[in-house]
Amino acid sequence: MFVDIVKITIKAGDGGNGAVSFHREKYVNAGGPDGGNGGKGGDIVFQAKDNLSTLIDFRYKKKYVAKNGDNGSSRRSTGKSAPDTVIYVPRGTIVKDSNTGRILEDISGDEPVIVAKGGKGGKGNMNFATPTRQIPRFAKPGFPGESFDVTLELKLLADVGLVGFPNVGKSSLISVVSAAKPEIANYHFTTITPVLGVVKYEEKSFVMADIPGLIEGASEGIGLGHAFLRHVERCRLIVHVVDVSEIEGRDCIDDFEKINTELRNFSEELSERPQIVAANKSDMATEEQIEKLRKYVEDKGLKFFVISAATTMGTQELVGQIAAELETLPPVIRYEAQPLTLEEIEKINEEKRSFTVEKADEHYFIVNAEWLAPILSTVNMDDYESLQYFQRFLRYIGIIDALEAAGVEEEDTVSIFDFEFNYMR
Repeated sequence: MFVDIVKITIKAGDGGNGAVSFHREKYVNAGGPDGGNGGKGGDIVFQAKDNLSTLIDFRYKKKYVAKNGDNGSSRRSTGKSAPDTVIYVPRGTIVKDSNTGRILEDISGDEPVIVAKGGKGGKGNMNFATPTRQIPRFAKPGFPGESFDVTLELKLLADVGLVGFPNVGKSSLISVVSAAKPEIANYHFTTITPVLGVVKYEEKSFVMADIPGLIEGASEGIGLGHAFLRHVERCRLIVHVVDVSEIEGRDCIDDFEKINTELRNFSEELSERPQIVAANKSDMATEEQIEKLRKYVEDKGLKFFVISAATTMGTQELVGQIAAELETLPPVIRYEAQPLTLEEIEKINEEKRSFTVEKADEHYFIVNAEWLAPILSTVNMDDYESLQYFQRFLRYIGIIDALEAAGVEEEDTVSIFDFEFNYMR
């Protein structure tokens, strides 16, 4: 089964927590803080693998989670960083944020690409010792790793794309000019998946893709072709194969226009891609049919070749022209990662620091902020300096201001998860 678009969830590892520890050694008095930092969480890494040609494996596994970094420990020991989780995909896979459609990465090169970064490790209490705070009994938690719902979309890496109606001879053409062996038969939709073939001409070579047959309305989801139009997007050159013999009762000029309309409806940029027209099945066509199509195509400024894939007539001349055209064209399209918009950045920041303050009773207030849980877990409730640090943090992020705006008064109880304290100005 050919699968070229899937949705999965990826989650990079969280950083390990910093440790709260104090040096303990026989005959050594007043050992200082020696809690180490947490280790870094594992990244989610994508890498191209050439022996993969479909995304079908992702139909059965939808979630990929990297390991968390180890927590810090005593004796200033930093926790071990977690290994990266590597996800192998076919070359040419685009990774998009499912929620926004933003391109995160184009996995087309050989180098591994980090898509979701693991969280940094939290700092141990050894980092918080000062001349006035010599016994810090708190540490920082690790930072959470990035998490995305992503859409993987395979767009074949090919220099040349063969397009045309079903049964016009695209499969026959790629089979005679390359080593590709697609199924060939005298009925529609014998090709139901894109086929790649490497074409060699003199000292040059290029990749040709046989795109399954388009029909009228393909850009709107009719027939098989709509599912494969994305695979033409990277092609530097389009070879439009037309059945000039009109043996199936269709007009070849009408066929030519309908396919170009579908390309234009799918992508205006794609419709402007350089195009060569190959009039196939010429061995069964009349001279009048050939000249009718030739005049129409050449009047549009396009190059026209008369071929017969069944007899190989004209195919080498066509390949030679393709190779010459490719010499003048830019390389295969690589999609750049799209940066976050200002609106998306603001939304992320709001979500990271969002909280609500609820007045549950006359002198009882509840703060709801899920992201505070790991921070709260590192606070030593029996240590004055640790509580001071936590209070300053609450003031910094605006929770204290929100409590005051909600009417909190001296000695009122404030609850954050299972932690309750009396408010003091």
